[in-house]
Amino acid sequence: MAERSAAEETYLTVRQAAEYLHLNEKKIYALIQEGQIPATRATGKWLFPRILLDQWLLETAHGGALSDRLIVAGSDDPLLAHAISRLAADVGAEGLIAYCPGGTRLGLDKLSRRQAGVATIHWGPADAAEGNHARLVAEYPGHGQWILVQMALREQGVMLRPGLAGFDLANPELRWAMRHAGAGSQAFFETFAGENAGGLQVSRHAVNERDAAFLVRGGAADCAPGTRSAAGEFGLEFVALGNESFDFVLPRQIYFRKLFQKLLDILGSPSLRALAAQLGGYDLNPLGKLRAQEK
Repeated sequence: MAERSAAEETYLTVRQAAEYLHLNEKKIYALIQEGQIPATRATGKWLFPRILLDQWLLETAHGGALSDRLIVAGSDDPLLAHAISRLAADVGAEGLIAYCPGGTRLGLDKLSRRQAGVATIHWGPADAAEGNHARLVAEYPGHGQWILVQMALREQGVMLRPGLAGFDLANPELRWAMRHAGAGSQAFFETFAGENAGGLQVSRHAVNERDAAFLVRGGAADCAPGTRSAAGEFGLEFVALGNESFDFVLPRQIYFRKLFQKLLDILGSPSLRALAAQLGGYDLNPLGKLRAQEK
């Protein structure tokens, strides 16, 4: 039986990928190390889904064949969710706009796997964001091709159910809706709470910040880590712990595309600034500014 060509295989080996892309194997390994090529390690060797290689070739072509879509993953934010909905309505059937909030690290993981075009992150207090965000991003394959763009400063703290009489972190009877370890709100809260974080009564786990707010509003929990804006969206009380930076992480070529630039324009529009003031806890002065990155 004749050997199948690389163009007929679903998953390609390094040799087949080199043949398919008209490159030598050394260059393929270099692209893997740089996180620039879609690949997976299985049974001790690298494999390349051919369909993703085809998409990668189209995406890296001049202009980008996938420039009609914007997929955002990572940390949740009420103002950003409204802006993305506005963008999707404006674009209509002419493009694909999607938002997959599930936490800072999940967003970066999806970005590194090329499952998303933009990741949203927040990690620690605002005065340490320059270093914290750069170091966090540097943990992920492909980060050398990414840039960090600021969206806003946000007030981070604890969201409380309406009518809760006082707030005491040491109160063992409080029921908490907590996030997972890869969420920026959880990381911020644990830095503040220190040793007390381990002794809290956790009644529910939330998949994102607005889910945590929903659980508190619905009575499934008394409190949860989160932002003032999420608390404002769901009519919750709020105890401030400090300010943080909320940033976009994305490949350089996506930054210049019209969909991302339009998203920045929507976030800076008078109507969205009015919404930010209504939700509370935002400072949009940093919107669109680039951050320095570790080399």
